Amino acid sequence: MKEDKSRLVEVFSGSPWKAELVKSLLGNSHIEAVTKDGMVVNVVLPDTAVDVSILVNEKDYEAAIEVVREYEKKENGD
Repeated sequence: MKEDKSRLVEVFSGSPWKAELVKSLLGNSHIEAVTKDGMVVNVVLPDTAVDVSILVNEKDYEAAIEVVREYEKKENGD
């Protein structure tokens, strides 16, 4: 059996609701993404206390970062 050498890399970090939005946008682009630290934030801390990271497979990094850039561009009104 071939070993999977893929690893997760961060493409976004922000408030829990922005992170979920970015994760959804990535999903719409057929890019699988996971949140890091989301459970701790939701259970222990208020939504604004800690940033949540969005991670994607390293092979999807370039495509994912394009989705994130488009989101940030629209968020900044560019």
